[in-house]
Amino acid sequence: MPKTTNPLRRQGSATNPFASARRTKPIVRAAAKGESAPRLDDVGLISCLAKGNIPQDVAGLICHVRNHTFEDVPDRAAGMSSTRIAELLQFRRALPPIVSVAHLHALSSSTTRTERELALLTARGVIRKIVIPGRGKGGAAVGEGVALVEDWKQRLREESSIEDETKNKYFFLMDANPTSSTVPIATLSPKEVRSLVVAGFLTNPAALTSSLGALFTQPTGSSLHKVASAGHSAATGTLAAVGGFGAVHDNGGGGSTLATSDRRRLPPSTQQEMTLALPSTGAYLNLLVTARAHLLHLLRQLSPRHKEALRSHLKEKWDGNTPADAVSVAKRARGEFFGVLSGKTKHWREFHGLEFDWVLAECVGSGLVELFNTSSVGVGVRTR
Repeated sequence: MPKTTNPLRRQGSATNPFASARRTKPIVRAAAKGESAPRLDDVGLISCLAKGNIPQDVAGLICHVRNHTFEDVPDRAAGMSSTRIAELLQFRRALPPIVSVAHLHALSSSTTRTERELALLTARGVIRKIVIPGRGKGGAAVGEGVALVEDWKQRLREESSIEDETKNKYFFLMDANPTSSTVPIATLSPKEVRSLVVAGFLTNPAALTSSLGALFTQPTGSSLHKVASAGHSAATGTLAAVGGFGAVHDNGGGGSTLATSDRRRLPPSTQQEMTLALPSTGAYLNLLVTARAHLLHLLRQLSPRHKEALRSHLKEKWDGNTPADAVSVAKRARGEFFGVLSGKTKHWREFHGLEFDWVLAECVGSGLVELFNTSSVGVGVRTR
């Protein structure tokens, strides 16, 4: 049977003038363009983010940072339901009044003067320092935070599950120990301690160790040092290599807890001291760490090789590439805008409308990024 030719079949390469053209995917072209993009001109570093409208006293800086943490929820065309907006506002209201010390250094014109004022106000009981170990790695570690004592007390006054007498005792402990993170709880009854722990205003001192690496350091002390150094001076597999016979009991261990409970007492400081804390501190730390990591991720996306970008481009990327010009804003207000609504972006879904300048100051103060002036296109941002 003779073959039939399909009249709708595409003709061969002889009649196609673009058959020999090289095909390249758009993503590959964009990546290649980003890799070959030249570096931004650097005409000088920007040491701090202090502006004329930012107060330079510590109390004023703390209030400024807290008042410029989140953006206002759009009145119209936000892309969020009323339930989502209520959850967002509730999350913001529950965050503790903590400001990282790194943020204060980024906005301060003199870090030395800020540190001196921090020490002075801490001794006077105006502010309290909060040590935050174990969050972030290397230069991204959160380190320390500060909070105004009046804001701390106001948060406790608003807690309805704690009795007024317990609140007054807590206030007395704060005023009597202005520079110490741990306070003696001998004046509090077990019921009062339980209510403060459940509400998040007291925590175990072991939860805020100075370093997680301390768990793996060599034990100190005369008897413990013998156990730690025995393996270096005795043959492997012998009793002497583990401190000798009865080494565990000699150092306060061994047996069941109930059988030796009368002889194994914790130190008084461990039994009668606890750490002052603020509720929802974990949510604040998670927001801070993830926001820092996301900003660095955006920088790598904009410039995979140099890890730098213009501040305006980085802000546009942080906002979810939603146009912020007057025409686009007016169109969204009239319901004529067909692009991505701001409430649907990661900026609002995961970070609850966190301001770009707030995250940038956190990264600058912690040493993750640095700002520099360019010759003509504005301020640049790059990783350190």
